[in-house]
Amino acid sequence: MNPFEIARETLKRLAQQRTPPTPDNYRSLYYEIAGTVEHETFPEKSFKALAGSLPRGTPEQLRFARQLDGAIGDRNWDGLKSALADLLNKHAAEPPNWSALIRDLVLRLEARQADLTPARKREALDHVLSSSTAPDLLYTRLQGLLKNWAQGGALETATEAAPPAETAADSSGAVPPAPTSASPAAPPAGNTTADLLDLLAQLLETAIGIVLADSPEMAAEAARLAQAARSARSPAEIAALIAEMKRFGYRLHFVAEDQAELRASLLHLLHLVIDNINELVIDDQWLQGQIATVLELFGQPLNLRQLDEVERRMKDVIYKQSALKKSLTDAQDQLKAMLATFVDRLAGFSASTGNYHDKIEQCADKISKASDISELTAVLDEVMHETRAVQLDAQRTHDELQEMRKKVEAAESEVARLQQELASASELVRHDPLTGALNRKGMDDALDTEVARTKRHGSQLCLALLDIDNFKKLNDSLGHAVGDAALVHLAKVVGETIRPEDTLARYGGEEFVVLLPNTALEDAITAMTRVQRELTRRFFLHNNDKVLITFSCGVAELGADETAPAALQRADKAMYLAKRAGKNRVLAG
Repeated sequence: MNPFEIARETLKRLAQQRTPPTPDNYRSLYYEIAGTVEHETFPEKSFKALAGSLPRGTPEQLRFARQLDGAIGDRNWDGLKSALADLLNKHAAEPPNWSALIRDLVLRLEARQADLTPARKREALDHVLSSSTAPDLLYTRLQGLLKNWAQGGALETATEAAPPAETAADSSGAVPPAPTSASPAAPPAGNTTADLLDLLAQLLETAIGIVLADSPEMAAEAARLAQAARSARSPAEIAALIAEMKRFGYRLHFVAEDQAELRASLLHLLHLVIDNINELVIDDQWLQGQIATVLELFGQPLNLRQLDEVERRMKDVIYKQSALKKSLTDAQDQLKAMLATFVDRLAGFSASTGNYHDKIEQCADKISKASDISELTAVLDEVMHETRAVQLDAQRTHDELQEMRKKVEAAESEVARLQQELASASELVRHDPLTGALNRKGMDDALDTEVARTKRHGSQLCLALLDIDNFKKLNDSLGHAVGDAALVHLAKVVGETIRPEDTLARYGGEEFVVLLPNTALEDAITAMTRVQRELTRRFFLHNNDKVLITFSCGVAELGADETAPAALQRADKAMYLAKRAGKNRVLAG
């Protein structure tokens, strides 16, 4: 039985058995008639709505929500079960021992420790209490605070318990005085201390100051410490600076934790927005490439250069999609106008046909009332006239509809073409807009595919990393436009010389990567040497002048248990060795 017959039989039996036609009753009876096992569907939308309503205020809640989102995204019942089991086990476990924690906190708060006065301890405790609103986070941070205090006390105890060292006399017989707690040992004399203090000041101003842009109080403290580092010269001033830097570093630790949690929350919010877009947009082919690029970008450590490059490519894609969307809208409007004309013409034809029937009825009535043949002749002429008019109108309408059909088919073809172009434009973010080769994202995808295929079939895979020789000199002497044209020429020659199954990607700047599947190391070196010869033979022309372009290349074969980044690193080292060996060479890594 085909699905149509099964559905009809299911409805028939529901009626015969007087069973309510609910979805569950229909589904169970359908599978019973078909003789198949019912597979439970995964209610992804309902689970996503449930996950979106869960609280995410604490790190534990956020961790559970992420685990739940991952299981729902993979449509994984086992992952969902594991997330719920972890949550129940977490709450079933022994609650935090607040009484013991508070007792230890009180005992440690007033204990004497080196470089940790009660005032400084209270300051650190106040910061933890003010910045940790969630109970779980507060408990964890208080435990960390006690651990730091305990380490400080252990160090002091060890220092106090150590026996005094024997004082050694110098050549004159004098015994140097032992350092006291009131007068710390002086740092080494000379420029070393001053240089270190100056580097510390630069670090506080240039690096830490920028990181603390969202914390004005801490940024002002970093600027003050930088000024103190530049002005500190005596041992007492340096000792005071060290103590302040310890307190500042302790507070900086909590700021870094807050920023890490904020970044994780923002990234999770971005994932939720993108998931919602996927739910709302029925046909998301135009967005797939852009969404994949953004998710890939935020799935790795953020890099300003990568952000700028992705932003530039996204702008190009968005501009092209806007132009294509306008053409698509125009084609759709034209299709709507054609359909409206078709409906109007059909209505007119129906009206003329109705008039024809009325005239025929009138003629039939005249025939029945006619008394001689002369009256019949007049009626017959009228019938022929009306019939000929309807025939001409029908022929004209038929011709117009045929012409309209051709225009509709052309419009449908144009709409399909524009939709395909829009989908392709979204995928352009995986290609380098200048050379047409794959970009880093496209290369990573191709590399993952080739590595998986290589390990599945037990074959060989070689990676070649090439860098144009003297490219900076070419840019400086002939201009960046000529440099871009040289990159395009190189990509064209390499792409036309390597095999169809090989892959060319722009690694960055003037560096390119070639993936050579099913290729041994020696054969890969031979292939890249052939590319060098072809590039030497096919000159790059600038203003009808021949410009010789060469490259240095390193080749590495992927090991059995080696990762792709490790093989690329070996190829990179071999490429630099080729540069040092005289350039325009291919070496194995």
